[in-house]
Amino acid sequence: MKNNIRSYLNTQPQIADTCYIDDMAVLIGDVILHEQVSVWPFAVIRADVNSMQIGARSNVQDHCMLHVSHKTAAKPEGSPLLIGEDVTIGHHVNLHGCTIGNRVLVGINSIVLDDAIIEDEVMIGAGSLVPPRKRLASGYLYMGSPVQQIRPLTEKEREFLPYSAAHYVKLMRNYQINS
Repeated sequence: MKNNIRSYLNTQPQIADTCYIDDMAVLIGDVILHEQVSVWPFAVIRADVNSMQIGARSNVQDHCMLHVSHKTAAKPEGSPLLIGEDVTIGHHVNLHGCTIGNRVLVGINSIVLDDAIIEDEVMIGAGSLVPPRKRLASGYLYMGSPVQQIRPLTEKEREFLPYSAAHYVKLMRNYQINS
C-alpha cells in the first residue's frame, strides 16, 4: 500500500483500478472509491471513525477535506459521507458527514456539514455554507452563507454537470498516461 493510502485499525481504502490518486493526496480508513474517481493534490479523505463512498466518475479537487462523524449511543449510525456519481467537488471544499447526490457541483471553497442532503442535479456556488441537516432540492442553484436557493438550473447548467465530471475523467487519463 502506498504511503499516502493508509489503513486505520481494521479498515483500508478500497480503490477501483481505474481511479487516479495523486501522490500528494491522502486516503485513510474505510473509504470506497468507485470506477474512474480522481483525487487531486493535497486532498485529504479521512474515514477513520465512519465510512465514506465516492461514486463513479466523481472528482475531489486540490486541497479538499472530506471527513465523517463517529457513531454514538444517541446517533448509532453517526454521519458517514456518501458522494454520488458524476460529482465535481471544487478546490478547497470541506465535506463533513453529508450526502451528495448524482451530477452535483460543489463550488470552490464551499462547506457542507453533517447530515446535509444534496439531491441530484444541484449546483452550489463558490464559498457557500450548507448547515447541518439542510436539504437542497434537485434542480436548483444554491449560494450564500448560509446557503439559499437562488433559481432553477438552466438547461445549459444541467448539461454542464455531467460534462464537468467527464472532463475530469479525461484529465485523469492524461495524468495516468504520464505517470
